Amino acid sequence: MTTKEIFAQRMRELRKETGQPQKVLAELLGVSINQISEMEKGTRMTTLERLPVICRHYHVSADYLLGLSDQR
Repeated sequence: MTTKEIFAQRMRELRKETGQPQKVLAELLGVSINQISEMEKGTRMTTLERLPVICRHYHVSADYLLGLSDQR
């Protein structure tokens, strides 16, 4: 699996685990719901500026989101 695919899968899993709609994450990151959908499908990545925001929001490391570690 590529980094983009792992990122997409883990983003989707984390959001669903928390029961949040894509709208909540979109508002947090200042992007459209469509961009969140594309991230979760693996057709788009996030920016370096937004990565730490996602990590703090879900209480996971960037290494976990990027597939460099299996430890959250």
